[in-house]
Amino acid sequence: MKRKTLIVSGVVVALALALISAVQTSTQSDLAKVRAATAKFHDPKAAQAEGYDLVPGLDYCFNNPGVGGMGFHYIDTAALDTTVELLHPEAMVYAPTSNGLQLGAVEYIVPAEAWDAEGHTHPPMLMDMHFHLNERLGVYVLHAWIWKNNSAGVFEDWNPTVSCL
Repeated sequence: MKRKTLIVSGVVVALALALISAVQTSTQSDLAKVRAATAKFHDPKAAQAEGYDLVPGLDYCFNNPGVGGMGFHYIDTAALDTTVELLHPEAMVYAPTSNGLQLGAVEYIVPAEAWDAEGHTHPPMLMDMHFHLNERLGVYVLHAWIWKNNSAGVFEDWNPTVSCL
């Protein structure tokens, strides 16, 4: 009986590892697609030409001293709805550098009130990641640091190497 339990346990672990590997491969593939779709936005002027811009009231460098920064969010306000499109993030996030602004991340943004009004019981999800609620702004968000390494993680909000100071 112990041998049978051990074999079943081994099969379950092997299947779980295979599933994790498949999810990671899918996520990496999706991130590569987003990189390809947003490569043209390294220059903020190119993003502005396609509808991304600084929004009054949010036109500052997002910084969290001791944790990291994000940078400046150029937002396509026409895309702020309850539809999440992998290849059309709602924001391009630019980190300040000594050479100007550097595209560091993309951000997916969904207005929380509209999402919740549709009867959703969970936050939006993309690339097997749940968005989280930014209560202050009233939006669900998901960052993807695809252009600048983030030692805290690809999908973390704050990047320890970004500073607005």
